[in-house]
Amino acid sequence: MENQEVERISSISDYNKMTNHETLHPLVSVVDFSKSAPICSYRRTYAFYTVFLKDVVCGDMYYGKHSYDYQEGTLVFIAPGQISGVKNDGVPIQPGGYALLFHPDLIKGTNLGKHIKDYSFFSYDVHEALHLSEKEREIILECFKNIRLELEQPIDKHSKSLVVNNIELFLNYCMRFYDRQFITRDHVNQGVIGKFENLVDDYLKSENPKNIGFPMVNYFAEKLNLSANYFGDLIKKELGISPQELIHNKLIDVAKEQILDQGKSISEISYDLGFKYPQHFTRLFKTKVGVSPSEYKSLN
Repeated sequence: MENQEVERISSISDYNKMTNHETLHPLVSVVDFSKSAPICSYRRTYAFYTVFLKDVVCGDMYYGKHSYDYQEGTLVFIAPGQISGVKNDGVPIQPGGYALLFHPDLIKGTNLGKHIKDYSFFSYDVHEALHLSEKEREIILECFKNIRLELEQPIDKHSKSLVVNNIELFLNYCMRFYDRQFITRDHVNQGVIGKFENLVDDYLKSENPKNIGFPMVNYFAEKLNLSANYFGDLIKKELGISPQELIHNKLIDVAKEQILDQGKSISEISYDLGFKYPQHFTRLFKTKVGVSPSEYKSLN
């Protein structure tokens, strides 16, 4: 699988041909895989947004660097340019489920186009897929049905806005369902938060800030085997602050202790904490504490 060449699907009509579907609109499609012929799976990259709803088990889904046991009732979101594929050893399989495809050009100039980055699950790793309840699955299928029905209507001046609005509605439901998943996985999330806090504490106590630099969110997300976006959303939902804010808060606590240690200058402290320039440290400290490091030292 690792050595397989990546097949690029550059248009929605090309994907429709591959899955034996009529192209009703060049920039959007709803695919019902039960109507497709058996196909071999490859590693692919798409020039459009792709959402797969899985209905049958057909092997491991590859996405980025990870593989995932891609089970029934799972939604996977793939942004343009990301690599994904299903491992099945080259044996043709009958796919099941549905896919929603929409090209970035469809949403240009629309409210959805302006806010598509807010749907951060398009950048989650595959092992952070959305697992649907039966009721949620029914809602998703209703959304797909409504998009498909609109595509089957003769095109008029309302067509684009109605299709885009239905896609936006679908994505908003997915945001709600991800919120539910964060809550129902609360015990797992608490473990992640505990590990994250310990990792930050250990990082700040070590020589890493001096040698590697200022502690970055991506560094800790990678240590926890999570995508930066999923990690950020999880922490924000659980703690009400971003991972970066938590890092800043812990860093300021360490800085306060070091400022009160008479053996170090403010510049030394800033370099030891990973800041390239002392003025950046001073700015962050003043923002968080209300006074500069020097003023804090004199007050205490």
